[in-house]
Amino acid sequence: MNEYNAIPGGLATKIPLVVLVNAGTASASEITAGAIQDYGRGVLVGTTTYGKGSVQNWITLDNDQGAVRITVAHWLTPKQRQINGVGLTPDYVVELTEEDITNKNDAQLKKAIEILLNNQ
Repeated sequence: MNEYNAIPGGLATKIPLVVLVNAGTASASEITAGAIQDYGRGVLVGTTTYGKGSVQNWITLDNDQGAVRITVAHWLTPKQRQINGVGLTPDYVVELTEEDITNKNDAQLKKAIEILLNNQ
């Protein structure tokens, strides 16, 4: 198993961080959000993510008669949480309804701003 670790330090490591997530949050964005959540660097707000924690490769069949896509790996968060088929559960679950969208009332963004303002 390959392991990749972040280098400590960097820019803006002491400011509050909120990541908005939903069912459209998938793959690399889930890996990033999961790392932020696992390390306590920030909180997730929204709804459960998609759950795309696998890596696929295309294998071309002989004589170009088609191809097969196979899973070759699964991603885990730094705390070894499985993402695939499960997704990430936000720290603050905030649904966004069709009515909210129609009325331009973004409850998820409002919650994120509230969290940031209370962390100052």
